[in-house]
Amino acid sequence: MRSKPTTSAPHFIRNIIEAALASGKHQSIITRFPPEPNGYLHIGHAKSICLNFGLAQDFNGTCNLRFDDTNPEKESEEYAQSIQDDVRWLGFQWQGEVRWASDYFEQLYNYACDLIQSGEAYVEDLTADEIREYRGTLTQPGKNSPYRDRSIAENMDLFQRMRAGEFADGARVLRAKIDMSSGNINLRDPVIYRIRRAHHIRTGDRWCIYPMYDYTHCISDALENITHSLCTLEFEDHRPLYDWVLEQLNVPCHPQQIEFSRLELRYTLTSKRKLLQLVTDQRVSGWDDPRMPTIIGMRRRGYTPQGIREFARRIGISKSENIVDLDVLEGCVREDLEARAPRIMAVVQPLKVRITNFDQAQATSRNADFHPQHPELGNRLVHFDNEIMIEADDFSETPPAGWQRLTVGGEVRLRYSYVMRCDAVIKNVQGTIIELHCSIDANTLGKNPVDRKVKGVIHWLSARHALPAEIRLYDRLFTVPEPDADKAHDFGEFINPHSLTVMQGWVEEAASEAAPESHYQFERLGYFCADRYDHQAKNKLVFNRTVTLKDSWTKEQVASPHIPQGDNEGAM
Repeated sequence: MRSKPTTSAPHFIRNIIEAALASGKHQSIITRFPPEPNGYLHIGHAKSICLNFGLAQDFNGTCNLRFDDTNPEKESEEYAQSIQDDVRWLGFQWQGEVRWASDYFEQLYNYACDLIQSGEAYVEDLTADEIREYRGTLTQPGKNSPYRDRSIAENMDLFQRMRAGEFADGARVLRAKIDMSSGNINLRDPVIYRIRRAHHIRTGDRWCIYPMYDYTHCISDALENITHSLCTLEFEDHRPLYDWVLEQLNVPCHPQQIEFSRLELRYTLTSKRKLLQLVTDQRVSGWDDPRMPTIIGMRRRGYTPQGIREFARRIGISKSENIVDLDVLEGCVREDLEARAPRIMAVVQPLKVRITNFDQAQATSRNADFHPQHPELGNRLVHFDNEIMIEADDFSETPPAGWQRLTVGGEVRLRYSYVMRCDAVIKNVQGTIIELHCSIDANTLGKNPVDRKVKGVIHWLSARHALPAEIRLYDRLFTVPEPDADKAHDFGEFINPHSLTVMQGWVEEAASEAAPESHYQFERLGYFCADRYDHQAKNKLVFNRTVTLKDSWTKEQVASPHIPQGDNEGAM
């Protein structure tokens, strides 16, 4: 009946599908992902993509990609192309050609004529404000429009003239004739067509009337023989309308609409409208800003498709509130990168170190594996020289209790190299440390000292061999878990001032040939990705911090530009 589940743990939608297949109701399943091409997709859409395409994959069915292009003013080819790129990048492929709601415009018009002919739709002359007034409230029923009982012939004539462009935008609409006293406001004669003169990205100016989403979506599903129409919970109250439209018409099938809870991710936003506001207000650099929860932004930051798919699997599918901490997503990405990212050393806040007893004959460079558990990733040469750079945070003149890094008179292990002792501190006239004078124990290359124990291990770079690189440190975009929850304040007030810190750092020369979107673990600093646009442009290396080595965020305060330190690693 199906292959082993790979996309999610058992959940109620999977159970419904299994029952439908077991009973013979369906021989196979067809799902669909139906975004509107009016913006870039975000992490909430990624959850839906993984659900719809994943279920089709697990049950040996198919999934369609269909654009809901019924709102021409806000849609563009740029958005449509980006959505296709996002779906492919996440590792999925739709069945056949991309589908569009506009593919069905003529059929949708004919079905609307069928509703008029059966007395189930009428042309409305009330204004938008009057329609709202007649609709009633949650506690009061609506009242019938004075135009509700027009004859079928008059309604057909007016609807045809609407299509012909005889009336101004907003002058008339077509409404379904259902029940103005229904407890479900969506059934109080909803508008199903409106006049709108707007250039359409696919049909141009051929149409001046456009169908509404609730009317279009269910018919499009039926025309594509969708078996299970999966949507988020805000459409639950729309399901009776979905079913009503299909019950009135002679359509190929009647898909089952099933709702699940939408994803809310803490410390970010999952509203396309509010994400657009961040872009238009220039709070971020664009839809692909690595701080954005857009798929294109997460990709640029260095999140992996595998990590995002694992996140979607891990958070599950239910009807319960789905508010998830951002560190769950970061943890999934971190786990994926742990196994696949080569490890190199980088220094973000360099402090110069002069090796006073450097001997060219004795100071040997070493081969080091890119990954201790994955020898297939190969190795590189780690150079040693008389001048090296260490991380400024790895030295303290007055260290706190338990300090295991470098201090005056103290020793540390240089990763992959010698044990080093700090002998002197050099300062400028302002009293700022500008250089350390240190000595190495030449007998500790690849082995521990025989007469003492050295606990601390720090990363470093040969000053002569290191390559300059722009290091972009990203953190949470907002300082509060739910930035749009406080209606008394604009969510823009909660933007984290430390969400981006750009620093001039240095990396091993092994990264010189890194292609854009290459991943690395910068040892003890975190996981980084070569920027997909700026890296290697004008011979410039640019790395974005994807995630730290461990979750260093606390809910009590906003992270500063300080570079989190990872755990000390093995001495060799």
